[in-house]
Amino acid sequence: MRKLLKAGMFAVLAGVLVAGPGAGLATAQTQQRVDVKKDWSIFQAGPEGKKVCWIVSQPTRTAAFRSGKPVQVNRGDIFLMVSIRLADGVNNEVSFISGYPFKQGSEVKATVGSSNFTMFTEGENAWAPSSDDDSALVAAFRKGSSTKVEGVSSRGTRTVDSFSLNGFTAALEAASALCKPK
Repeated sequence: MRKLLKAGMFAVLAGVLVAGPGAGLATAQTQQRVDVKKDWSIFQAGPEGKKVCWIVSQPTRTAAFRSGKPVQVNRGDIFLMVSIRLADGVNNEVSFISGYPFKQGSEVKATVGSSNFTMFTEGENAWAPSSDDDSALVAAFRKGSSTKVEGVSSRGTRTVDSFSLNGFTAALEAASALCKPK
């Protein structure tokens, strides 16, 4: 169930990010970028009672490797996100869009300082396996200055994406305040 809810929500969030400021009227009415805190953007969507809020960042650096050697690859959009959907009982859900399909059955490794976290994959998406894992990742993000996210594509290419955590805590606090019931 967690996997299905995440996959549907991820498609909505990714569509908003890709659509950007030139999106159509329907998108503009339901989804809104409300603020930026250094390297993290804050979004909200939906009506009161079903409001969804999330923060998102793009990598500061990306690298790809095949057989241990650096290679150039074509990838789609890459995002690290934390979402809040209180109506669904979801708070601080960590997710990652890789910009390529993951190798089936593979896992993603997120590293913050000396702490490592594992995320499961489906298609181009990865999530922490439980809300406890989400909480541990968010706690590490709050304390850290950067994170690396490593995955393997369906073609066997290993990728390493580096994200700044500058502004993470302020952005998450702002998103949490936006999504609190009134």
